Amino acid sequence: MVLRARLRWLIISLIGVATIINYIDRTSLSVMWPAMSKETHLSKEDYATIIAFFMVAYALGQAFSGRFFDRVGTRIGFVCTIAVWSTAAALHGLVRSMSGLLMARGLLGFSEAGNWPGATKAVAEWFPRHERALAQGIFNAGASLGAVVSAPVIAMLYLWLGWRATFAVLGALGLLWIIPWWCLARSGPRSHPWISPEERALILEGVSAEGSSSEGDIPNDASSPGLNWRQALSYPQTWAILLSRFFIDPIWWLFINWLPIYLAERFGFDVKQIGMFAWVPYLGAVIGSLVGGWYSGHKMKLGWSVDRARKQAIVIGGLMTLPGFILAAFAGKPWIAVLAMALVLCGFQVMINNIQTLPGDFYSGKSVGTVAGISGMSAVLGVLLFSTWLVPLLSRISYVPVFLMGIALVPVGIALLFRFGGTIRRIDLSNEYGWPGKGAA
Repeated sequence: MVLRARLRWLIISLIGVATIINYIDRTSLSVMWPAMSKETHLSKEDYATIIAFFMVAYALGQAFSGRFFDRVGTRIGFVCTIAVWSTAAALHGLVRSMSGLLMARGLLGFSEAGNWPGATKAVAEWFPRHERALAQGIFNAGASLGAVVSAPVIAMLYLWLGWRATFAVLGALGLLWIIPWWCLARSGPRSHPWISPEERALILEGVSAEGSSSEGDIPNDASSPGLNWRQALSYPQTWAILLSRFFIDPIWWLFINWLPIYLAERFGFDVKQIGMFAWVPYLGAVIGSLVGGWYSGHKMKLGWSVDRARKQAIVIGGLMTLPGFILAAFAGKPWIAVLAMALVLCGFQVMINNIQTLPGDFYSGKSVGTVAGISGMSAVLGVLLFSTWLVPLLSRISYVPVFLMGIALVPVGIALLFRFGGTIRRIDLSNEYGWPGKGAA
């Protein structure tokens, strides 16, 4: 009975588990690099090249996978995506050269990117609007938890099995995930045999209230129109999501890529001390993921419009990051620094959970994954651009201007979102693409 009454939450929780696996797989290389580099005779410069290759493949995978999920649906989309990235993770254990590692890493980045457009599409399919940001938060919490648990899990497996066998185990972990997903995600909410009538009504009535005729926003419904990339980019609402993520997402990757190095260089930490402190900022991210999603949904239940609830949550999250950046820039003690960074990541997740729901707020049906994928590619391009500026800055100056840079990125991203997005509501797609109306409904 619990299964029937809470099927949508089981769906998103399972996607959250996939996100934890996603982060463990992508982090495995950095944790085991010292051992791998000795055996494969690769240098630090080779490692930098591998990271860049992964990020480029990840950016391309975001755009491709969004369209792919729109075509095949969430059930098949996740099966294909995770099967490929798990295979790619296992292939890391077979590499013996730079070219082999680049191929495995590129395939991993390209396929792992599908997790985010797929999750955004599943949220639009399974949740009424007032629950979407919280559902997005549950899935995004998986990224934060993955960042917390990946290092100890990988280190434990490495000490037990060695690096080649560890990659094989990590690949098998993703393949095992496919089994419960295939059983649980049997169809969309309208026709799923395990869903209760009450839950089905809650989901479909929420969709009807948005004025959508698609089958519960089910992405693979043949009757639901879908925008291609060119058509999606003709709408300013798409650009609102793209530009906001271009400026805001680099904040997350700043901490993912540089937090351990910052603690080592700023406070002289060794590996053990890094392990004791580095998890704290990601705990803040978990809290922000859940609270940010709950807050906007709570306001909608009180009668607020989607536009007002989403925008207020985004502004609150942005304001939270500003004192955190200032404290992190000038912190004299490590505990102050990690707490400040926890505040930054908490605010970031409050913002990003509500921004990532916007493809499902503005669009429906087969357009949601496409727009989510394009916005994900824009986010990675922003990371790549700011990273090229970041590395020489860290080498020549200090971390202070890097943290202060975040103070500029946040308001720019929010301002562009508000400028191009207008009122957040469902777009009535135009006759020029073969279906009724253009503009906001």
